[in-house]
Amino acid sequence: MRRKPRAAPRQPRAGTRPLRRRAKRDARTPHALPATRQIAAIRKQIETVAAARPPRWNANPEDVRRAVLKLVLTLVELIRQLLERQAIRRMDAGTLTDDETESVGLALMNLHDTIADLAKQFDIDPSELNLDLGPVGKLL
Repeated sequence: MRRKPRAAPRQPRAGTRPLRRRAKRDARTPHALPATRQIAAIRKQIETVAAARPPRWNANPEDVRRAVLKLVLTLVELIRQLLERQAIRRMDAGTLTDDETESVGLALMNLHDTIADLAKQFDIDPSELNLDLGPVGKLL
């Protein structure tokens, strides 16, 4: 395959100005305003979305302490209720002696009182000792 010979560069005609290439637009020029407007619109949209969300978790040490205690008490209450149901099943099945039934009942009552005392000490309403599991419902 034969190549065509290159054409000689064009020489400007006499008395005319040479053609100038367009300069690249700098981001600091007024032509960048549409991008600035887009960025401002995106920032505004992010702010409206962030305002619609629930507030972030507050890392105040006292709030953290109370939230952890609330979670622990909720889990202990869940375990207490499960043990209570298991004890009732075993009583109904007749697999617990009278002494075992008495000791399990006392232990569960003492645990319930301890949970109530700790909740009262930290101003936690016993009805707050529950977890919302979303579409599944409440834990307790």
